[in-house]
Amino acid sequence: MTHDTHRVIRPSILYFGTPVVLLTTDNGDGSCNLAPVSSAWALGQHVVLGVGAESRTARNLAERPELVINVASPELWEHVERLAPLTGADPVPESKRAVYRYERDKFAAAGLTPAESDLVAPPRVAECGLQLEARVRRTTPGGAGSFFSVECEVLRVHADERVVVPGTHHVDPALWSPLVYNFRHYHGLAPELGHGFRSETAGAAGTAGTVTGGA
Repeated sequence: MTHDTHRVIRPSILYFGTPVVLLTTDNGDGSCNLAPVSSAWALGQHVVLGVGAESRTARNLAERPELVINVASPELWEHVERLAPLTGADPVPESKRAVYRYERDKFAAAGLTPAESDLVAPPRVAECGLQLEARVRRTTPGGAGSFFSVECEVLRVHADERVVVPGTHHVDPALWSPLVYNFRHYHGLAPELGHGFRSETAGAAGTAGTVTGGA
């Protein structure tokens, strides 16, 4: 007989292991905003982001719908955390004043380096191994007006050559790991368990097994 060991809880947040991305957007005055986001998921060549409605990022994207989605890796967690209490919104929204402070030059504050993009105005983050130039295609309000779901089309992907399978356009999952935000703690990926049946890098990455199951 199986005993149910679960209990009902109400956690304050639901970041149950999500990737961290750094969004760069255009402020419209020649400067840019840099913001960490831990609500991001991809489907095909589109990425959907969760962005706070009162953020500078949300305002920038409404006025200038170009951005770079810079995917952070585990060694950048301290740089990401330096950004966490900062906002590009001036004045700081009343709901944020107890926790956040205004910072105009977030690249300098985080110790990161801007790099020119090819197709969009905002810069890339040079230290990030994956950088996705993108354009907003749809914005949907949610959470009783507290956030927006932002659907972005990826226009160009820049990948550090050290994580690309030689002679291909594939990222090697044995060499690349995203920074993961797990209930407000930072993690990297654990050792690989296997690979999916549609993997195109299983041989190159040297994975040992595969995940099987019903379709």
